[in-house]
Amino acid sequence: MRDHCANGLGRSLRLLAVAGLALLPVAAHASEEDPWESFNRPIFRFNDTLDTYALKPLAQGYQAVTPQFLEDGIGNVFANIGEINNFANNVLQGKFHDAGVDTARFVFNTLGGGLGFFDVATHAGLQRNDEDFGQTLGAWGVSSGPYLMLPFFGPSTPRDAVGLVPDGYAGLKGSISHVPTRNSVWAVDVVDSRAELLSAEKVISGDKYLFIRNAYLQNREFKVQDGQVEDDF
Repeated sequence: MRDHCANGLGRSLRLLAVAGLALLPVAAHASEEDPWESFNRPIFRFNDTLDTYALKPLAQGYQAVTPQFLEDGIGNVFANIGEINNFANNVLQGKFHDAGVDTARFVFNTLGGGLGFFDVATHAGLQRNDEDFGQTLGAWGVSSGPYLMLPFFGPSTPRDAVGLVPDGYAGLKGSISHVPTRNSVWAVDVVDSRAELLSAEKVISGDKYLFIRNAYLQNREFKVQDGQVEDDF
């Protein structure tokens, strides 16, 4: 179960980093999109407190002692492992060209990039995809359901919460049977993911809960629709 939490939290942190940088604060969504707000807000406060007093200080310390090239390389390694999950979900969605790109990226970066430490595939023109099983369910027509804040996992929806289970088993981390090694990989991934957010969180303004909720929902819709989202303005 700890593996599932690690993968889910790492994925949520990365999504928030992208959303926070790409989206401006927007007005609160209609109440029907967040009917569980009375439940979500206490969970959000719990997660935020845990982050403030535990995860964020660890990430700051990690960033302070880790050279930038090493931090980038560690992030690249975990991204390379994530190509396995990208491949599986692109196949399930019938996007075979993208699945081929995922395969090529994994081979290039594993063999030519020091097990993924260097992202040589991007320099070769192979852009990284970002897929997960929640997106696959969306591509299959499964509704996201209301916004849901999960303890430890962070922002989600019922559809995305279900997707965390197969995503947790995908990749090399899910197949590591040696518990100390698996937990060490888990810890480094979570702290490295949080360190990537240290600069991104500066764009958050106003009600932090609403900002994160709106950014998450818009970002997830953008990903499920492969960027083909109608402009409301």
